[in-house]
Amino acid sequence: MKKSKNLCYLVCIGLWLWGCNQTPAQEGTKPAAAAARAGKAVTLTIPNHPLRDARDLDVLLQQIGDARIVLLGEASHGTAEYYTWRAAITKRLMQEKGFDFVAVEGEWADSYRVNQFIKGPRRDSTQAVALLEQYNRWPTWMWGNYEVASLVTWLNGYNQGKPAGEKVGFFGLDVYCLWESMTELMPYVKNNPELVKAARQVHQCFQPFSADAMQYAEAVANASANCRTETNRLWKTIQSQSGGAAQTEAQFVAEQNALVALNGERYYRAAVSSNTESWNVRDHHMAQTLTRLLNFHGPDSKAIVWEHNTHVGDARYTDMASSGEVNVGQLVRKEYGEENVYIVGFGSYQGTVIAGSSWGAPMKTMTVPPAVPGSWEQILHQLSPTDKIIFSKDLRDQKTLSRPVGHRAIGVVYNPKLEHMGNYVPSVMPRRYDAFIFIDKTTALHPIQSITVRNEPPDLYPSGT
Repeated sequence: MKKSKNLCYLVCIGLWLWGCNQTPAQEGTKPAAAAARAGKAVTLTIPNHPLRDARDLDVLLQQIGDARIVLLGEASHGTAEYYTWRAAITKRLMQEKGFDFVAVEGEWADSYRVNQFIKGPRRDSTQAVALLEQYNRWPTWMWGNYEVASLVTWLNGYNQGKPAGEKVGFFGLDVYCLWESMTELMPYVKNNPELVKAARQVHQCFQPFSADAMQYAEAVANASANCRTETNRLWKTIQSQSGGAAQTEAQFVAEQNALVALNGERYYRAAVSSNTESWNVRDHHMAQTLTRLLNFHGPDSKAIVWEHNTHVGDARYTDMASSGEVNVGQLVRKEYGEENVYIVGFGSYQGTVIAGSSWGAPMKTMTVPPAVPGSWEQILHQLSPTDKIIFSKDLRDQKTLSRPVGHRAIGVVYNPKLEHMGNYVPSVMPRRYDAFIFIDKTTALHPIQSITVRNEPPDLYPSGT
């Protein structure tokens, strides 16, 4: 297959520097504390590669090389192109480089049912859509959408005829649904009296809060509840059964459900007093779960991660670092070495997106306005209004880009009219990612409309990504 030719362009832009603070209202967004300060016009040389169809991913696959972990970001949770291009990359990584599983910013219990589905007998797209209706926790569209249904159908077909040990998997990394994980745990421990006792003690501790995370968090804040002892006891008991290293998948799943209970309790307890601490609990949990999955699949296993840019783009090269926040991209680079980790960020100049106007509000299609002057997305649009791939290795001699520029991040809660006042994370782009995929004009995700949203209070998201 013919390789895409590297194209270089010069663009004269007014580069703006951004000062932003974190908001607890939208995950993945950082609203500005003051208006952007205009800087002097500069001329940048930005090598880039055209992105028109899956064949244009050849150059990205070459740069990924032998990396063991590939993290694929997104600038929103409601953009169709981010999902379809991540799916295209995922398919090629599995087919050409032997990647073993996808790990997503989704709940463990729901995603494990997807894992069982794709490893089972051949299913059609209608059955995949029905399966994804289980993602009934707001924001339902994140995983309950037709773009994911298409990938799930493909994964199921790809696994047909493969031995059990060679089937690719699909797993959730997140920490929110501790009640559901406790329910899922019980069938795995029912024949072990010691584990049943420990699990029942956790159930009894949480029982007064009726599976309501907000009630539990408020009780913690009022010093009238704390289930830390019970979740710690369960985790230690279940680990003692396996010696700290699960030998069977059933053992691994039981451990993971207990880990969600442990870290979920820590997350909600921290969220009542510190957005930073709760964010860090969550991202440490996701990184820990990824490590557990890699260890369970063996020393030669390879993982693909789908999460928001705020989780995969190395936090050390954003203003997250100044507030003491870490993220998955930073943690896995530190644990596995940068040579074994490849991070791909995504972004766009304008288009449409699925989001809510407030937490729990009905999802709707919103217009994403043109990126603000001086932002990374506006720079790339002015370079040329086309879809493209940019590699960080080609930018590291650019002194201008060694300083932070505004990089758009849209959460599940979004107000386009206020975007100019926030939604831009100051980022040193050549360091935050290894590559960046730019879609000039994007379109909204296609949600499964038949999902009935579970009635529950809002999670204490640090900001919405």
